[in-house]
Amino acid sequence: MRHRFVDAIRRHLHDEEGMSTIEYALGCVAAAALGALLYTVVTSDAVESALSGIFERALNEH
Repeated sequence: MRHRFVDAIRRHLHDEEGMSTIEYALGCVAAAALGALLYTVVTSDAVESALSGIFERALNEH
């Protein structure tokens, strides 16, 4: 009886039916949130001016 119980638990733990869909959905939501956050940070005035300064200095160097 113990053997059947352990086998049932193992089958339940290894059953990943439907997991890929939710993992994919959560990955898409996380990627979209990260993209929105990065866009907000990069388009802020302070970061934009800092990046512009870095690029200008790099292009003006000989």
